[in-house]
Amino acid sequence: MPARSAAGTRFLRTTGKHATIEPDSFTEGAYVLSIGGAEQSHVNLAEPGEIFYEYLRRIGHVVDLAAPAGEPVNALHLGAGALTLARYIQATRPGSVQYAVELERELLDFVLQQLPMPAGTVLHTLIGDARDALAELPAELRFDVVILDIFSGPEAPEHIACTGFYEEAAARLTPSGVLIVNVGDEPGLTLVRSQVAALRQAMNGVAAFAESGMFAGRHPGNIILTGTQGPWPAEWTEELAARGPHPARVLAGVDLDALSG
Repeated sequence: MPARSAAGTRFLRTTGKHATIEPDSFTEGAYVLSIGGAEQSHVNLAEPGEIFYEYLRRIGHVVDLAAPAGEPVNALHLGAGALTLARYIQATRPGSVQYAVELERELLDFVLQQLPMPAGTVLHTLIGDARDALAELPAELRFDVVILDIFSGPEAPEHIACTGFYEEAAARLTPSGVLIVNVGDEPGLTLVRSQVAALRQAMNGVAAFAESGMFAGRHPGNIILTGTQGPWPAEWTEELAARGPHPARVLAGVDLDALSG
């Protein structure tokens, strides 16, 4: 079923904001989801394996290192957005089983109506709080990839931005699974620092990945945190930096200490 070519709008009762989906005027077959007038997600229905937003591309790189392309995975998305990464995983790893949790019922319905998932996608959707949903999943279910993308500034839900939540998420991973956290923050990186410290208490290996200038803490932006069950693979540091988008920097081990002090 093709996506609608005209813009769509939906009122989101939880936040009281309006969500819109409009065609990308620069890329045919691509659409932009905005919430409250701010761009939130970009989806390329024609090429779901191509990711436009920088921070989402970086998350995609981590997924590629954790799970080789072509091999199906179990993936959990906490914070659904326009399901850009779910589409990416389906495109690069057909047959994957994915779960998406979204607090805004209207948003998930809106996205799936306006931008249907590719044929063959196995996607289970859950409406509710991320931590509650994590606890409600079948006890035996384990994931190769868990992606948390709900932090959008220094104000973050305390029951999620904490070691306890990360421990619960880590318990849902396979032995080689990864937990990927997108942290949007303001200058000073207060939230990033607190989340690095919390994640380090919950997981064996932790790294931070972003545009090089972000680590100076002088401007707002996104830093990707990744936790591994075993020690951080040293080769991933070089590989992620090489993949970009450039300029890219990866902090792990003692190099990460300054962000968790």
